[in-house]
Amino acid sequence: MTESGLGGPGRPGGGVRLDEAAEIGRRVLRLRTELGLTQKQLARPAYTPAYVSTVESGKARPSEAALRYLAERLGVTPEELATGRPARLAAELRLRLTDARRALATGTPKDAAALFRAVCGEAVEHALPEERAAALLGLGECLLESGDLDDAHECFTSVERLLADEPLPRRVPAIRGRANAHRLTGELRYACHLLETALDQLNASGLHDPDALLLLYSASIAPYMDMGAHERAAHAAELALALSPRVDDPALLAGMHRGVARTLIAQGRIAEADASLARAQGLYQQLHIRTELAHCHWMRGYVHAQDGDLERAESELRTAHDMLTAKRAALYADQVEVELADVLRRRGKVQEAEALLRPLLTGDREPAETARTPVLRSGRGAVHVGAAHRLLGLIAEECGDTAAAEEHYRAGLPLLERAGAAGDVAALCCLLGDLLRRTGRTEAALDVYRTGLAHRATPGTTTLGSAPAPPPM
Repeated sequence: MTESGLGGPGRPGGGVRLDEAAEIGRRVLRLRTELGLTQKQLARPAYTPAYVSTVESGKARPSEAALRYLAERLGVTPEELATGRPARLAAELRLRLTDARRALATGTPKDAAALFRAVCGEAVEHALPEERAAALLGLGECLLESGDLDDAHECFTSVERLLADEPLPRRVPAIRGRANAHRLTGELRYACHLLETALDQLNASGLHDPDALLLLYSASIAPYMDMGAHERAAHAAELALALSPRVDDPALLAGMHRGVARTLIAQGRIAEADASLARAQGLYQQLHIRTELAHCHWMRGYVHAQDGDLERAESELRTAHDMLTAKRAALYADQVEVELADVLRRRGKVQEAEALLRPLLTGDREPAETARTPVLRSGRGAVHVGAAHRLLGLIAEECGDTAAAEEHYRAGLPLLERAGAAGDVAALCCLLGDLLRRTGRTEAALDVYRTGLAHRATPGTTTLGSAPAPPPM
């Protein structure tokens, strides 16, 4: 999908525009012909046929008074005659955008994407850049859910270009979307860079928009946590909480509570994390946003797993998986399967765990399932690909197959290293080092331990540069 496919140069709203007077003249000619009027009939009594001829040939743009007169005679509004835009089109497109967002919240991303594309096409045709940007933003969110990360990235980039002359807070949702696309492909550092740069620009310019700031701080928590930069994630959570009394948007507040819960889990504050997730879950239920509600079940499953309550963890993760599968949010459903497999392995359901993991990496599914869920790969959920290899390695070790275990550990390491998931790299190095030591390869084990220690010593802080300045509260 290219931006030009959604309305590029040579079309209204896409760059080069034909002379305005010529466009109006063509519309006058077309409407007069459709009504069966002569130039004389259209012109009289206020104007001459020669004047109408001049307008239709594009040699003169009609005055506002003439535009109102001609529009009334032709049965259209002055705005429609001047712009070619049907009356109330912008308002109608905004209503359709609301319908598309509702479809994304409650239905499948594919169905919602079709609605957003239709609105985008009409916005391009009638030169409505704001509606076009809103449609592309929604389309990008659809593509993120379905796992089409490259196309999602392109949509968000197009939104930023369309809004280039707007204040930065207007571009923040697109920046957040682009950062999410990078995070899901495993480019954690770059995702953090995008969010931190926007935060610094907002604070340096004095544009202390609480909604925009809350969105950016909440969005930065996930890549920080994935990188092992827990202190920076906790600081972002503190700033988000401090901003929250100035924000009324329930979806923004729900996203904040979900992000804050991740930092609380890392600090071992399990009860507080569960309470934060309960608040997010309540808001998402009121808003009927099913994908985000599934994410709450997903994270509550993780909370219960951390707390050792594996039965409840499995129940929450299965609920999340069922919801995401029904929504056809393919990439997220695959990622939940990795988390669920970890819980199943810990509960002794090793065969079921392995049955979940192998198809994610090999594509060996039943035909109906293959159509439902794309395969995880390095550029698509890289952190979870690495986790899947780690789990399969653990299962192989438990079955006494050290060669297969080593193969999985080694396959997972470069994926996690490229993603910058420092904590996961360190943990996997520990597993691989222990395996090598047990099989008599002490020097190789030491090398792997050193790699893990290097990642553990610098968990994302020195690689990220200085933290963004906090906003004045």
